[in-house]
Amino acid sequence: MFKSFSHIYVEEAVINLERTQKIISKLKPKEVIIINHYKDSFNRSNQNFRIQKESPKLILAKKYDQFLYKGSNFSPNFEFEHFYYNTMALNCIYDCEYCYLQGMFHSANLVLFVNWEDFFDATDQFLTKNQSLYLAISYDTDLLALESFFGLTSAWIEYAEKNRNLNLEIRTKSASFRSISKYKPSENIILAWTLSPDSVIKSIEHKTPSLPARLQSMKEATNLGWKVRICIDPVILVKNWKQEYTSLANSIKDNLTPNKISEISFGGFRMNSDFLKEMVAKRDDSAILYHHFVKKDKIISYSSEETMEIYDHIRSLFVDWISHPQIKVSF
Repeated sequence: MFKSFSHIYVEEAVINLERTQKIISKLKPKEVIIINHYKDSFNRSNQNFRIQKESPKLILAKKYDQFLYKGSNFSPNFEFEHFYYNTMALNCIYDCEYCYLQGMFHSANLVLFVNWEDFFDATDQFLTKNQSLYLAISYDTDLLALESFFGLTSAWIEYAEKNRNLNLEIRTKSASFRSISKYKPSENIILAWTLSPDSVIKSIEHKTPSLPARLQSMKEATNLGWKVRICIDPVILVKNWKQEYTSLANSIKDNLTPNKISEISFGGFRMNSDFLKEMVAKRDDSAILYHHFVKKDKIISYSSEETMEIYDHIRSLFVDWISHPQIKVSF
């Protein structure tokens, strides 16, 4: 369940925006602090990520450049020529032990950029030039989990409805589908839920909704005709992992209808080695970060033998439930 922010830091450049004032009004923080630039707080040295994560603060800011980034090779492009993502937020309200954001940022505070129109304008320009775009808007955060006070997912849905050459991916671990259920499904919008065994969620994906809650949200979305993708990514080699992921597959099959699912995507744990080094330095409470990984070209991952075992097992769980072309792999 989302816990409100006790303090909100606001850049002077955006304090008077109507959007900023609406967010403050909804959250009702104990204190609002005016700052010059979010980096003065977010990027300062000697921050304790783990302590901050217990009670993160919110920073409202303006982004001035880089409104689109080319998609990472770590993620599947689903055969779209132009695969990009944007960063309308820095950090996430959840606390998954495998999340690379811990290695990317010094701060656990959440930055939200409120100058949405600049992001839409940049997308307009890209579409005009290239005629098509696959855009992931929750690549580095979980926007749907913030919908109750931020409302950005709704804004992007409305934008995509008017721009049919845009394919929009909204990825989430939340159970917040009802916050956008008033919209009609659109062929160019896909809701992608990341799922893990319930034991993994409870022990590793801290502060996230349970598996039954996520499945219920997915069921509601598919029943209304939304395109839904299942993302089992990353697969984590926990104790008895095959049994745990078999249990996950059974829960999926018990709750969802295969002909209402667009595809299933899965992959193993993989990360930039520098990020992992930072993560290990920040938390010694996570056994999954101390696995004997293989390093290649600054990327750490499971060994080829472990990767093949993951591929064979996860694929075997779904090959008779959904067609082979609908099973996508990312390693």
